[in-house]
Amino acid sequence: MQKLTYPRIIIKQDRLASISRRHPWIFSKGIQSKEDVQDGDLVSVHDPAGHFLASGHYHDSSIAIRILSFDQPHIDQSFWDGTIAKCLTRRKKMFLPTNGTNAYRLVHGEGDNLSGLIIDIYDQVAVVQCHTIGMHRSLNQIEAALRANLGAETVIFDKSKNALPPAYAKQQSDGFITGNKADLVIEENHNKFSIDLALGQKTGFFLDQRDNRKLLSYYAKDQKILNLYCYTGGFSVYALNAGAKEVCSIDVSARAMDTLTENLKLNKIDNHRHQSIIGDVKKILPDLPDQTYDIIVVDPPAFAKSQFKSHNAVQAYKRINAMAISKVKPGGLIFTFSCSQVIDQTLFQNTITAAAIESGRDCRILHILSQAPDHPISIFHPEGKYLKGLVLEVE
Repeated sequence: MQKLTYPRIIIKQDRLASISRRHPWIFSKGIQSKEDVQDGDLVSVHDPAGHFLASGHYHDSSIAIRILSFDQPHIDQSFWDGTIAKCLTRRKKMFLPTNGTNAYRLVHGEGDNLSGLIIDIYDQVAVVQCHTIGMHRSLNQIEAALRANLGAETVIFDKSKNALPPAYAKQQSDGFITGNKADLVIEENHNKFSIDLALGQKTGFFLDQRDNRKLLSYYAKDQKILNLYCYTGGFSVYALNAGAKEVCSIDVSARAMDTLTENLKLNKIDNHRHQSIIGDVKKILPDLPDQTYDIIVVDPPAFAKSQFKSHNAVQAYKRINAMAISKVKPGGLIFTFSCSQVIDQTLFQNTITAAAIESGRDCRILHILSQAPDHPISIFHPEGKYLKGLVLEVE
């Protein structure tokens, strides 16, 4: 193995406990000293006595180091090949891909010991999203590891620009690294979806809701359903394919609604069972008649992306859920979610409780939901549990 030398960073004695607990982040206040290091460099982390602790990417931010390995001093091609291989083995244990599902998350950041990296598989296309400069500078190694594990014919699309620090992102552009794939259509539990790699949100689709969409399909037959913040209609397509009587989908994005229309065609769904409304949910929902729907899905974008905005987010979740509860029939269901990482499970459930109190209706929890298992959560990094959900029965 080629011997590599990385800039050394010494961690304060009183900050070593988090490393011994294998938390993958080291904050800037925990650094005692560092050699000359640039944003995105691979670094070697040591205790004050000089003992090796970890290796990872350095970042000029509050999270100063994102650890890649507590055991391997050098991050070479064998590290990438081996780590991606473990990710693939992990997904195969989850029966991904499988008959009827050819889209899944291969790499989920800290949950797969690759902090700052997301890789989603859409049939024969791997979409790579780097959230740090260090990861983006490792694209050549990541590409080689993907081709080694998935096959030389694998199409790879880089969709990192909007996830990277702004100054660095200005110099970057998204696009195919290898191959090309137009008119991409994936299958998820035998439901078909069109994927817009260039303009779609995140990597193109919200794969984390796969199991929750499937759960909705168990309840959907002969039901009248309202899907709020529907994006390209994941929940709507599942419900309609499962025999829903009627689905109304609302989203502010006209582009997303165009893709929803395409998804209805892909699944050969009769238009008379579906209504699309383009607009702001907060403005449209109050005007809908009370106690009309059998099931309502509330799946908004992250209302809070930082701790400083968590209070406003809680109020927004409370208002939208209180309105939704008022619109569901007695005995009906609410599927409600939060993808805001700074809103934890307890705070989310307390917020929905406050919404139920405000609505004046009796509610009970039937299901507690989370992200699909191909979005694993490291037990040492509880922050990785970002998607929270509840299914409520409303009297």
